[in-house]
Amino acid sequence: MSIIDPTPAKASTLADQAYEALANSIITGEIPPGTRMLEVELSERFGMSRGPLREAMRRLEERGLVERISQRGVRVVRLTGPKLRGIYQVREALEGMACRLAAQNMTDTELAELRTMLEAHETIVRERDDYSQNQQDWDFHDRIARGSRNAMIVSLLCDDLYQLLKVYRNQHKSRPGRARRALEEHWRILGALEDRDGEMAELMMRRHIGAALALFEPTWADDNTENGEEGMDAEGAPGTKGTSAETPDT
Repeated sequence: MSIIDPTPAKASTLADQAYEALANSIITGEIPPGTRMLEVELSERFGMSRGPLREAMRRLEERGLVERISQRGVRVVRLTGPKLRGIYQVREALEGMACRLAAQNMTDTELAELRTMLEAHETIVRERDDYSQNQQDWDFHDRIARGSRNAMIVSLLCDDLYQLLKVYRNQHKSRPGRARRALEEHWRILGALEDRDGEMAELMMRRHIGAALALFEPTWADDNTENGEEGMDAEGAPGTKGTSAETPDT
């Protein structure tokens, strides 16, 4: 059954619907890394016409969720060691600046909500040593990025890098004990924000992301090929081996 509403009233948003459907399938792993994105098969599978589908594919490529490989076509991105390393290096710089700006620009109410959210996170981590934050309003980093009030930072982090991290988080399990350390680091960041100390907030955030990179980078050492091997086809047929890398709780 089609997941796209074909009624005229929805015609102007068909590309948006196609994008959301495909992006969600990639992020959740329903369409695995390395999958060839074949228009005919995707059109049949999701009930999409070719026009909106092509626009959705263009946007997925812009967001980095798919990549065009010479003589291989368009495939779901495979997050190899070099790509993950680059993501975390860029995050360290961008999120550090976001924290500095958020210390100046977040309202007292927003900071109080952030504290309430971390208290809820505390309960979750204590109960099951897990720190999944896939809901935007539930994500500590997402709130700080938006609290920076800098549209460019919000776009680069929330629209691009965080989408890639969701793909990775959904594919791998966290290392035992990392959730507790990540939460403690979040509390220190919040403390600097509440003190309106932008310099300290930036330092704490950069250390937080740098620590995650240092901890998990060795687990990516065996996954250093940029294009990877053949993945699954768009019909969900078995593909090649995945990676045993662990995912940072940040």
